Amino acid sequence: QVQLVESGGGLVQIGGSLRLSCAASGSIFSIDGMRWYRQAPGKQREFVTAITSGGSTNYRDSVKGRFTISRDNAKNTVYLQMNSLKPEDTAVYYCNAWGTVLGTLKTFDTWGQGTLVTVSS
Repeated sequence: QVQLVESGGGLVQIGGSLRLSCAASGSIFSIDGMRWYRQAPGKQREFVTAITSGGSTNYRDSVKGRFTISRDNAKNTVYLQMNSLKPEDTAVYYCNAWGTVLGTLKTFDTWGQGTLVTVSS
């Protein structure tokens, strides 16, 4: 079993910054990639950004230049630095990771419980 725990959400003013963290734990042999998604009230969950084990990243257009994803492979942790936050960034942010389970050839694709980010004036 692999678990993800997100942290760092909260209330921030327009133009402010927040840093989200997502720590993976459990029977992990390898993590091939980690992603952040978000879901605003009344809307579908949408992709935000991803990072592979090799460090390749991609972002949705609306967050490019404002959000930065990074990871600490030794800690099995991914971070999302969010700057210049806008009201439209308000959402529950979910972490997702995929990889291989320790001691098996099975893969995992796991989600965290989400952390709420509220951007307000």
